[in-house]
Amino acid sequence: MTDVTAAELDLVRAHARAERGRRWTAFFLVAPLFVFLIFTFLVPIGDMLRRSVMDGDIASVWPKTVEITRAWNGEGEPPAALWPALAADIRTSAAADNVAVAARRLNYAVDGGRTLVMKSARRLSKVATPPNGDWKALFTDIDEAWIKPQTLAALRRASGPVTDFYLLAALDLRKTDKGAIVSTPDKDQIYRTVLWRTFSVGGMVTFFALLIGYPYAYLMTRASKPVAAVMTVFVLLPFWTSLLVRTAAWIVLLQEHGIINNFLIWLGILDHPARLIFNRVGVVVAMTHVLLPFMVLPLAAVMKGIRPETVRAARSLGATPVTAFRRIYFPQTLPGVAAGALLVFISAIGYYITPALVGGADDQMLSWFIAFFVNDTINWGLAAALGVVLLVCTTVLSVVYAKIATGRRFA
Repeated sequence: MTDVTAAELDLVRAHARAERGRRWTAFFLVAPLFVFLIFTFLVPIGDMLRRSVMDGDIASVWPKTVEITRAWNGEGEPPAALWPALAADIRTSAAADNVAVAARRLNYAVDGGRTLVMKSARRLSKVATPPNGDWKALFTDIDEAWIKPQTLAALRRASGPVTDFYLLAALDLRKTDKGAIVSTPDKDQIYRTVLWRTFSVGGMVTFFALLIGYPYAYLMTRASKPVAAVMTVFVLLPFWTSLLVRTAAWIVLLQEHGIINNFLIWLGILDHPARLIFNRVGVVVAMTHVLLPFMVLPLAAVMKGIRPETVRAARSLGATPVTAFRRIYFPQTLPGVAAGALLVFISAIGYYITPALVGGADDQMLSWFIAFFVNDTINWGLAAALGVVLLVCTTVLSVVYAKIATGRRFA
């Protein structure tokens, strides 16, 4: 009896070792994917979040000034030590040829901030000490903007190490001299308009993709196997063509003397070429074509699982074709509609190439501004903040879809 028990224990131990071995094997097989996701997905997102709240430009070149402004609560007159420290920092940064870093950061918050800093650097290079040792009077003589409350508040808020300046700016908000959050003047608001434009274009593209993709997916799932195979190839064909090539093709088709305009004139629908490119029409048409497969494939996957007998049963009980579709068939396709709409909408609001090539100046979406701040103005903070706005929007949409898909109610 003891031998049998020992044999059983040995068998259990061997099974446990084999199970651990399988787990470790599975772990090592999956580990490269995890590492890839961490360095290509999580790390960039984390860096974007960090850049949207970090503010170390002025601290890196004007350390003495930042030390004083961080200790100042922003009320009343700034400490007298601020002005000689600021003069010393400007001179040092000018000598090190990095005063433009502080000038660029101050220019984000103060109109003419770059000019103010560069002018002060040139003037201070010629003045060793001010008359009577009054540094404040010297800065006032250089430009009275230095002693204005908004300039001092901007300098204090730019002292870092963290800031809400970029996130507020991405939503067309700002802080007053007293720290209250208010909207920017209507004439200066940009990003709310761009955000609304991004969502409206994404919504239109999603609507038209659903309008075209739903009947196409229905026919594809109800056709014979050879026809369905050909229709599937037409859906997958765009994936085998570069996005840039597809967009360039639409430029050829939609231009003033392109194929579409010439065809409409030949039919007598138009008497002169219509403007179909470099406007909202071209953007929606091109993006709908590019993103249509993301609507058709989820719909087709769901429609293949719907038993046609359910619709026939409804018809046999006296329902009209419209009623059978509305009350029996369409509700069963809602998971595919939701999945396709989510994929198309999230992809659309992050699009850059197609709107940049086919759209006009008033059709550029949020991604164009992110690229602009990264490549042209080198404003990484604002670019990251706009990216955070897109990230939050897509996260909210994904959570809503997950709750709908799982059938859970909102608390």
